[in-house]
Formats: sequence, C-alpha cells, structure tokens
Amino acid sequence: MPWEISFLNSIQTGIANPVFDNFFKYFTLLGEPVVFIFFCFALVVPKRTRRMGIQITLALLGGIIIGNLILKNALARPRPYTMPGAAIDAAHLLIKQPSDYSFPSGHSLAAFNAALIVFYNKKRWGILALFGAVVLAFSRMYLFVHYPTDIIGGMLIAVFSSLVMFNVCKALFARYSFEPERLIKERMLKAKKEKQSAGK
Repeated sequence: MPWEISFLNSIQTGIANPVFDNFFKYFTLLGEPVVFIFFCFALVVPKRTRRMGIQITLALLGGIIIGNLILKNALARPRPYTMPGAAIDAAHLLIKQPSDYSFPSGHSLAAFNAALIVFYNKKRWGILALFGAVVLAFSRMYLFVHYPTDIIGGMLIAVFSSLVMFNVCKALFARYSFEPERLIKERMLKAKKEKQSAGK
C-alpha cells in the first residue's frame, strides 16, 4: 500500500493542473450507474443492438454482485485519501466523497465490462470503448479515490464477468430466439403446416 500512495502522490505532483482537474472530474461521471442504465437501455431497445445490450446488462450485473456486493464489503479496504501521507484528504477531493470501500474500483469494473463486450461483438467500436475505459480508470486514481490495485482488480473481474456472460448469452442466443418477429413467423409457419396436415 505505501507504494500505491506514493504512485498516487506522484500523479498529483507530476501532472495535476486545473485543466486535468476539470476534465477528470466530469469524465469520471461516465462511470456512474445511471449512465450505464441508460446505455444498456439504449442498446436493448433497438433490434440490431439488442443482443449486445443484453450481454452488457448481464455482465454489469455479474460485476456488481462480485465486486460491489461481495468483495468491497468482504475486504473493506479504506480509500487512499484516508491514509497517512496521502497528498489529498477528504476535505480536498474534487468529487463527492465515495460512501463505499475501495477494492475493487466499481467504475473501472463497469467500464471495462461494457467495453469488452462491445469489443467481442464489434472490434472497431470496442477499441474506442476500451480506450475510454482506460481514461475512466485513470481518472479514479487522478481523483485519489482508488489505488492502482483497485483498478487492476476491477479490470480482472471485468474480464472474467464479460467472458462468462458473453459466452453464456451466445449459447442461449444460438438455442433460443430473442427476436419477436422470428417467433411470430415460426408460429405462423407451424400453424400453416398443421392446418395442411389436418386437411389431408
């Protein structure tokens, strides 16, 4: 932990400035739950992105259960700004003081979960999403609310959660249809065949 405080302090002494302060203060808001709820809804509604939206939604839920509900409370790691020698304390945070524990980073977990699912489906957009996730993860260290290992932990959980949910959903999509139009056509075709068989 001492090396992590030193690393976070070096960010403050090395690159911190008013421009970055404002940029990261607002960019980190993209990791808030309400943003991901809207994002998932926007993907699930249109037919062409529905499957990816379902995958992201389930991956995020898996990440919340593993990271936020289980690990955060089980490990109860204090936030870096509460530690001795920290360059920033609670009174000087640029954002609202988080109410939960530090490990893993929930923002990083969610951002990489969503970005990886996008990458598995659409490589070009996925690369952009992963870049955004990296910037978001760095913002959590810049703002002094997470240690580097919080970020790494969130990324690793995201890799696990996204891979599991992507493959589970892929298997389910292959077996069952989640497209109403296709179901309607299949039922109509089945009814037509049954009617023809009955008329013979």
